[in-house]
Amino acid sequence: MTDLVTVAELGSSLVAIGGVAYARHSHPAAYWSTVGLPLSVARLLASYSSTMDACGLTVEPPRWRALAVRAATRREVRPVPPRRGVIRPTTTGLRMRLRLAPGQEPADVAASAERLRHAWGVHAVYVRDIRPGVVELRLVGFDVLKKVRMPRRFDGGPLRVPVALREDATAFLRDYRAVPHELVLGATLSGKSMYLRNLLVGLAAQPVVLAGIDCMRGVELAPFAPRLSALATDPDQAAELLPALVKEMEDRYDLIKARQGIAPGTPEELITSDVWGLPDNERPAPIVLFIDEVAELFLVATRKEEERRDEMVTHLIRLAQLGRAGGIYLEVCGQRFGAELGKGATMLRAQLTGRVCHRVNDEASAKMTLGDIAPGAVSAACAVAAELPGLAVVGDTSGGWSRIRTPYLSLADAAATCRATASLAPDVPTLAPFRPRLSPMPEAAPGPVAPVTPVHPATE
Repeated sequence: MTDLVTVAELGSSLVAIGGVAYARHSHPAAYWSTVGLPLSVARLLASYSSTMDACGLTVEPPRWRALAVRAATRREVRPVPPRRGVIRPTTTGLRMRLRLAPGQEPADVAASAERLRHAWGVHAVYVRDIRPGVVELRLVGFDVLKKVRMPRRFDGGPLRVPVALREDATAFLRDYRAVPHELVLGATLSGKSMYLRNLLVGLAAQPVVLAGIDCMRGVELAPFAPRLSALATDPDQAAELLPALVKEMEDRYDLIKARQGIAPGTPEELITSDVWGLPDNERPAPIVLFIDEVAELFLVATRKEEERRDEMVTHLIRLAQLGRAGGIYLEVCGQRFGAELGKGATMLRAQLTGRVCHRVNDEASAKMTLGDIAPGAVSAACAVAAELPGLAVVGDTSGGWSRIRTPYLSLADAAATCRATASLAPDVPTLAPFRPRLSPMPEAAPGPVAPVTPVHPATE
């Protein structure tokens, strides 16, 4: 009888261990909430002082404290770790603030992030500077980019769109006011179109003018035509649309100059150098221009096409250099974007502050995107696996970079959102001739429909 009970207990233990292993692999969020979180908290509390000492993050205590300890306990005085704040659990990890000791800096803690990860049994540790002398440790319990779940709360606003999830479980916000122009590069099936789709749908709900150039006959941007104020589907149409945008930019500069030329004695808050300083009733709606496969604008076969290319590139460079003050922003997408495209390519790329690099076919493409602003991110971009579409490395001119992944959004849902928000498109007379003509929706053919497997299973 005793042997039977022992066998039953052993079987139950094996089933429990197997269930935990399955949950950790297939449902990491559930595993973290039930098992991983208590274990990591226990490790952190039990080994905090010794771990900080091993990482070189402790300092000698003040002299008065050392004398008090010796007088009261007659024991050896040990180095003091940074003062730890309250541990705040999250659905993806832990957050904890540290008050640094005199002489320490956030870079000291960031250099020990890998050691802290192993010591406390978490997936990753990220350090963020809160204020002088205080840093926040964000412990991530599992790989949040494997199965994307966007945070419910984020700091949104005008021209601030949550596009993807960062590797530290925070939302990546595309902020056009802070980063006016962006370059998005990636190979075929890397998730570049999914990034563009999430971005366009996020902007569709705001009073923003959306324009597009898609020289692949509009296959990428045509489904969003109800929300677009302008769409060019070949180089000839693009050659007409770009001068119209430059003309709109010049008109906006005239509006700004008129405001600057008001009578002396006007309050300073009424003097502006861009459209965002204008009164609400005078400010024109911002314009975001999406360019899909930018290389199609550069490739030429004849002398006549070369002249058209040079003119279009000149207009693009002018928009990139001067468009921000007029509320005109560029989102340039492609597979490669280097000097081999022709005259003006490098100059245009230099004006694109934001950089997003998906999986690329060679190291040179990653260097085109990130090499001039974040050299350390090039190797990370080259390591993106084909099995993780939507995974990308994002950086900006500050030199900072991180990994992100966009959530899956079906083309049907994105198109439906654009149709529902078509009434929000501001009226821009300059772009009226380029507004896409909407064809009636085709009727669904009778019969069974075969299931379609999404190409970008980021949320499966």
